[in-house]
Amino acid sequence: MTEDQKLSEQDKTFMRRTFELAADARDEGIHPFSAILVDGEGNILMEQVNGYLPDLDMTGHAERVLMTRASKAYRPDFLKTCTMYVSAEPCAMCAGSAYWAGLGRLVYSLSEHSLKQITGNHPENPTLDLPCRTVFESGQREVEIIGPVMEEEGAKLHEGFWD
Repeated sequence: MTEDQKLSEQDKTFMRRTFELAADARDEGIHPFSAILVDGEGNILMEQVNGYLPDLDMTGHAERVLMTRASKAYRPDFLKTCTMYVSAEPCAMCAGSAYWAGLGRLVYSLSEHSLKQITGNHPENPTLDLPCRTVFESGQREVEIIGPVMEEEGAKLHEGFWD
């Protein structure tokens, strides 16, 4: 079974929402990344786009900012019932923040490897070619991971942005 085949219709709907958010961010000149947090009942709890601007925060990745917000708002026992949907695979920093916050499930679109092919060594996004699975597998608790999914749509968000 491919990763795309593991997606429910609800998963596809939430992934498309991340694409909408990332496209809106791109249109505003913001790095085209987004993340949303959804509870076990299918309610969107939080949405986040990349936070690099306005302060040039190199750690302002959408997933990391979202997980910091979520960790302040919810306890790990609740977050283990939640899913984070992201327009691109979390880097090591973002995967670490999701692990420490207590996230139970992750669904991502564009892989880090594919993103690196698109961005190259861009000074605002020196992409790590490190799968988030490697980070999560190093932990002491399981995080369900589905991805890459809908990767062609995820890649389109970055067309022309990093040139």
